[in-house]
Amino acid sequence: MAIVRIWVYDGILASGVAGPVDVFSAANQFYARRAATGTTSAPMFVWRVESLDGRPVTAASGQSIQVDGKIDPRKRADAVLLTAPFFSNIDEFIGRRQQLNELSSALRRQRKAGAVLAAYCTANYLLAEAGLLDGRAATTHWARAADFGRRYPRVEVRAHELLIAQDGIISGGSVTSYLNLAVRLVETFASEELATLTAKALLIDMNRTSQASFATLLDEHGHTDTLVARAQQQMEATLQQGFRLSDLAASLAVSERTLNRRFKEAVGLAPLAYLQNLRIEVAKRLLETRPIALEAVSQRVGYGDISTFRQLFKRKTGLSPSEYRSRSSRGVKNFEGEPGRKGG
Repeated sequence: MAIVRIWVYDGILASGVAGPVDVFSAANQFYARRAATGTTSAPMFVWRVESLDGRPVTAASGQSIQVDGKIDPRKRADAVLLTAPFFSNIDEFIGRRQQLNELSSALRRQRKAGAVLAAYCTANYLLAEAGLLDGRAATTHWARAADFGRRYPRVEVRAHELLIAQDGIISGGSVTSYLNLAVRLVETFASEELATLTAKALLIDMNRTSQASFATLLDEHGHTDTLVARAQQQMEATLQQGFRLSDLAASLAVSERTLNRRFKEAVGLAPLAYLQNLRIEVAKRLLETRPIALEAVSQRVGYGDISTFRQLFKRKTGLSPSEYRSRSSRGVKNFEGEPGRKGG
């Protein structure tokens, strides 16, 4: 039996509570059907909705969200699911320092005790404020990526990705990624088979790995320079081809000097350095999600010479492509601690 504690606060989306609960409930039903006949099995998941003071919270819609009790970081949790605050101005939420400090302390204690921490959308700000994402990769809502990166420079922001699992922490992207996040918890604490069955029954797309298609051009790139955004878009569309700054500048009807200057001002990198980072990021995504040969990955990101690709990849990530794939592929199963452990 896995105990999931769902932490709530004023300003969340009500669906961020109901959606995961529906996933866990459906998983329990399918789990019970597959249990030995003639016996009554315990549910695979139990959950509690909790707030800091043990009182109901008010969702962004004005709806009252009932809770099962007070957040107590000393109580056992196999997983803590953080619901996302729905604020047009995230400063309003971050400004609630007493609440933030209490949540940060509770999160650090639960992680130290071995609980898996799961957050989606703006709830990733809570993990970052607690220092739990320092030195790790994380995602968030694509429209918040630039702000998130500026606030938390020690976090590797990979906003195109829908889910990132690393070191016992699962980070989800935009709002409805809470469904994929809940399914991933089913897989973590039960089985891939049960997760697949649950997802199919609830029409949750488990093959959705990116939120990039929902991003607008400017928000996706985290700046407001339309010229540079067009250049980035062209780079992404022609990733497999060779690169010449003169050709890119000519296609945009500007000089190389102008393009180079505007690029550095907008993203902090020269075009070629940005392109190398882009190629490595796309390669990482392919290694994490696609069972294709390294040669094919190298070619897809524009490196015909696989040895050059290997060298650049290791220089950027500290790992060879094979090592990265081994560590990242379905990495959520490699958490520290054992799911469903017994204890008080």
